[in-house]
Amino acid sequence: METLNCPNITISGEKSIINKETQKMNDVTLTKMKQMKFYGMHGAFNTAIETGKTDDYTLDQFISVLIDAEWDDRNTRKIERAIKNAKFHYKACIENIIYDESRSIDKNKLLRLAECNYIEQSENILITGSTGAGKSYIATALGYQACIDGNRVLYFNTTKLFSKLKMAKADGSYLKELAKIERQHLVILDDFGLQPLDSQNRIALLEIMEDRHTKGSIIITSQVPVQGWYEIIGEKTIADAILDRLIHQSHRIELTGESMRRKRKLIHKEID
Repeated sequence: METLNCPNITISGEKSIINKETQKMNDVTLTKMKQMKFYGMHGAFNTAIETGKTDDYTLDQFISVLIDAEWDDRNTRKIERAIKNAKFHYKACIENIIYDESRSIDKNKLLRLAECNYIEQSENILITGSTGAGKSYIATALGYQACIDGNRVLYFNTTKLFSKLKMAKADGSYLKELAKIERQHLVILDDFGLQPLDSQNRIALLEIMEDRHTKGSIIITSQVPVQGWYEIIGEKTIADAILDRLIHQSHRIELTGESMRRKRKLIHKEID
């Protein structure tokens, strides 16, 4: 009896030692993954260990799973950083845009713009319409899509941007601010034309346009139709220079119909 039982005890002991060694090795690997900032791999490997699926894959399949997890994690974090750096006022997405006939939105055109080819071609988008028509939402949704597509984006309220640039001139950081804007693939200027431009703002806008001409894209939203922008900019020579660069290669979205804000309020009242 003693002779027959000895092999079983030995095998059981060997399994226990092997399991402990494997667990120790896995713990070391997980620690190294964290230290190397391979967070996607760490999550996938840890999940595979906890669910006991490490033996369900061949070696090359398991490596592929880990690489895919790491790629997805890095890409997700890259998009999150891009969205954070863009400084949007709120979240918006193309899927939530309301394609009401009264708004005159060409759905096919908007979906094509969401593919972001206009950025590759350094084209601009000009969105006009009355207050509450959804201009800012569409611009922001296109901005989010650009971030997802891997582009650097900056969103500005136009009035606040001009105020910021004036302060930058006073403290000597003006060129630094312009350089930051120039580095972006897409710049969104929201609510352009709420008030006429003074000489400083006129020059600042011209410099932004010159820096971005054929090198980056701009989305501008405004309550004022494009033909009225000459009066907003002011000085004819500068207005011609700005609008020539802006309008030459641009896509127009002219929104019509009643205020979307008012419409949403009515819908909520009906639901309540």
